[in-house]
Amino acid sequence: MQQENFSRQILPDESYNSALLENAHPPAWRNPEPRDKYNLVIVGAGAAGILAARAAVMVGAKVAIVERDLVGGVCLNLGCIPSKTIIRTSRLYAEMRDAENFGAQVPTGIKIDFPAAMERLRRIRARLSRFRGSAQQLSAIGVDVFFGEARFAGSKAIVVDNKTLRFRKALIATGARPKSPAIPGLSEAGYLTNESVFDLTECPRRLLVIGGGPLGCELAQALARLGSQVTIVQDDPMFLGNEERDAAQILSDALARDGIGVHLNTQAVRVRVQGKEKIVDLVSDDDKTTVTVDEILVGVGSAPNVEGMNLEAAGVEYGAEAGIPINDFLQTSNPRIYAAGDVCSEHKFPHIEAAAARIVVQNALFFGRKRLSSLTIPWCTYTDPEIAHIGLYVREAREKNIPVKTFTVLMHEVDRAITDGEEEGFVKIHVKEGTDRILGATVVASHAGEMISEISLAMASGIGLGALARVNHPYPTQAQAIKMAADTYNSTRLTPALKWIFRRWLAW
Repeated sequence: MQQENFSRQILPDESYNSALLENAHPPAWRNPEPRDKYNLVIVGAGAAGILAARAAVMVGAKVAIVERDLVGGVCLNLGCIPSKTIIRTSRLYAEMRDAENFGAQVPTGIKIDFPAAMERLRRIRARLSRFRGSAQQLSAIGVDVFFGEARFAGSKAIVVDNKTLRFRKALIATGARPKSPAIPGLSEAGYLTNESVFDLTECPRRLLVIGGGPLGCELAQALARLGSQVTIVQDDPMFLGNEERDAAQILSDALARDGIGVHLNTQAVRVRVQGKEKIVDLVSDDDKTTVTVDEILVGVGSAPNVEGMNLEAAGVEYGAEAGIPINDFLQTSNPRIYAAGDVCSEHKFPHIEAAAARIVVQNALFFGRKRLSSLTIPWCTYTDPEIAHIGLYVREAREKNIPVKTFTVLMHEVDRAITDGEEEGFVKIHVKEGTDRILGATVVASHAGEMISEISLAMASGIGLGALARVNHPYPTQAQAIKMAADTYNSTRLTPALKWIFRRWLAW
């Protein structure tokens, strides 16, 4: 039976988007006949769902996956991949404009080709969908792929497209969707989110970004570099509210240098339309201003996709804001049903979804007791410079009464950062005082997302900061900053008594 009533439109209507749709939700797809019982039924074919399906099939499990929209989820189709693609193009334009600082001439007549940048985005997304978000590929490895709305029919069955899928265990990985702020006039005026911004074929001449989280900051900077006059509004005193204050300040300064109008401690309180223009009232304390723009991009967080699945019938508790509560083994209130990813996670990153999916497969199929809390989870905001973090912040360690010592290396002290003209930022590594046990780290640098992995490996493997000083790094690299921090730690171990002993020994 051909799955019907799929009305998803991916704009613009051209060959790359057609190829994406053919992979992610083939128009002629026919749902298979269900097996008698599945070892694992997965609702949601995003990062967590796909990885869980592949891992479970690999060990011989009978697996079905249900998707109502596009295989690949937000990351491939509406998030990580398209945003990082456009960020790379925007960084290239920024580098061209900054050519004089590299001893080169600024190219004459730099012309931004926004349609070409977006075509590249669509081309790369379609290419990756062949093996990152392909229904045909999942089917080829033995996963039964069903398109349609999934509804629980009790605690052991799901109905989709009038077919009943019976299961021993299930995984809910339905993700989240953009939140809509309650600003009078916003809905009537119309606005962009991550679900629509990548459909653009023309760069907005004037853009207001509401929200200073990762999405808002990344796209504000990228679109500004691609020619838009951008204003960003954040209701908190700094961007990226959970990050180190000096990291957030560096980002704020970087956005301002890119010509972005920065409004902190500010709220958008009303939107009205005049002709083709959108006029937005802003309030900061007692100050009131207005901005006139052509488009509004909203990035104020996400809401978990929990509606419409009849979770009550499965005995799965949920909330419209918090999503699905889980225990440390990723079980819901029904221990036969697990949840992973944005529908239940505080940290909404695809690599966390992937790690959680592995835990689910181990715990659900093999009576494992792998804990979510055992994971060491890094994350990165891909602005320029990037901001990456792992583990505890100093404030969190102090709240837990853990004494902390921090070792900091500024990027303008790192040879390769100087030669690259990328001196902005720092490496901060926090250790438990009196030991070299790494509690957490923040890296602000042009390639922070790459650099944080070394610290992540050390923390996951129980390697102390002192040991990192013995790791040979190719010279010159920006990751040398990590070794420099480790060398600084080792120098603190040379107490006056040890220095006296060494001097006596060498003088002997």
